[in-house]
Amino acid sequence: MKFFHTAAIKEIDAYTIEHEPIASIDLMERAAGVLTDALLRLCDNRSFAVFAGPGNNGGDGLAVARMLHRAGRDVQVWLINPKGKLSPDCAKNLERLLALNIKVNEVRDGFVMPQLGSDTVVVDALFGSGLNKPVSEGVSADVINGINASGCRVVAVDMPSGLLGENNYPLSGVVVSATDTLTLQFPKLSLLVPENDSFVGRVHILDIGLSSIAMERSSSTLFYTDEKDVKPLLKPRAKYSHKGHYGRALLVAGSRGMAGASVLAARAALRSGVGLLTVHLPSCNNVIMQVAVPEAMTSVDSSAVCFSDCIDVSAYSAVAVGPGLGRSPESEKALLSLIDNCREAGVPMVLDADALNILSGNSEYLHRLPQGSVLTPHPGEFARLFGKISDTLSAINSVRAFVRDYNVTIVLKGAHTVVIAPDSNLYFNSTGNPGMATGGSGDVLTGVVLALLAQGITAIDAARVAVYAHGLSGDIAAECKGHRALVAGDIVECLPSAWKELDK
Repeated sequence: MKFFHTAAIKEIDAYTIEHEPIASIDLMERAAGVLTDALLRLCDNRSFAVFAGPGNNGGDGLAVARMLHRAGRDVQVWLINPKGKLSPDCAKNLERLLALNIKVNEVRDGFVMPQLGSDTVVVDALFGSGLNKPVSEGVSADVINGINASGCRVVAVDMPSGLLGENNYPLSGVVVSATDTLTLQFPKLSLLVPENDSFVGRVHILDIGLSSIAMERSSSTLFYTDEKDVKPLLKPRAKYSHKGHYGRALLVAGSRGMAGASVLAARAALRSGVGLLTVHLPSCNNVIMQVAVPEAMTSVDSSAVCFSDCIDVSAYSAVAVGPGLGRSPESEKALLSLIDNCREAGVPMVLDADALNILSGNSEYLHRLPQGSVLTPHPGEFARLFGKISDTLSAINSVRAFVRDYNVTIVLKGAHTVVIAPDSNLYFNSTGNPGMATGGSGDVLTGVVLALLAQGITAIDAARVAVYAHGLSGDIAAECKGHRALVAGDIVECLPSAWKELDK
């Protein structure tokens, strides 16, 4: 799903109004209907308190209040209007609300938060995604602080009020802390970064029928990977195919005491369709691998405890290195040799975990990676590689030139793992859950990326598909295991269900 910066969203709104054609007040009515349906589906509460601003987000809120009333809910309404001026559509919805004899508490200054019952749902419709400056003082700031102190469940319309559509770092104003955000048509960039997690809550994307033509014509580098994006990237397996058609992959992983990382990555690769998998490992882990993953072949290092050999990679279609590798001097030397060998042979690599940590001390080798390689850092590894950055969007922007110039792909792991592509596109992931924040989860992802890369899928598509399938597998696992008890092995065990879902 392509999504947009807030300036482009205004243009898509305008195109929809002009070419559907539909009056802006009727488009607002349609959006309010979708919002109301979502509220009634999410909240079985009887009482709602709507806080509406003077603009079109407030107009959405007033229309929602009217529809909640007609649905038999108790609705209280506060219109926050410090300048005494409403947008035309907000004014029209105020008129419609008053015609139903619903009391509207208009506030221009001196706001005091009302006492609300603990079962009341607060609907935040003060400001939408068009807000262009922080809310740091005045009546609007008082309302936001009051909402946050209410103890009620808070549902934000389009955006939590006070949050800007794009980068909010460093945060200088107050922001509504929503339990749920009902965002219209597309996600917004600031809803997808960890810095804003405490404000956003659960994000629900609601289709309000904006023009598909306008969306197709509008350029963007922002994408939200969903099932519809992933399915076309997966090719069906041919009836007369054999294992050689699905790639030969090499996984270099494990050291003494870290056999588990190599096992998880190997099992994930095999559960993701690779034709042949060889695991290069120290001799201390060979029996463990042969017993735990009998489908994998092994290549035993001359060292008993770590990766130390120079490897011929010419027979492989992709190489992954890093899970449980350790950072011994022998492994450092062997990794740099492996990078050179892969570059010379034109074999793409997946680099994770200790491979990235070793690279952080040998930064010149970042520029020697084979084209089409994939790096999968978590934020700490990213900082060691590229330098500490204050916030996620700054981090992403700091490496865009690197991925473009050297034709590599970076997978920055997190709640909405983002794939940073050489063409400057950013692909935010839509699957996954907090239970996946557990040791070994990244090793599983490495195995999935390796398998897809070995099968000839491009680096960008391999990363996108792997991240989505990995998250989907985690979601399937969480349905029966819950978040607290989920472990990386559960993600591997649910990969078949995830691929089966995507192959439907």
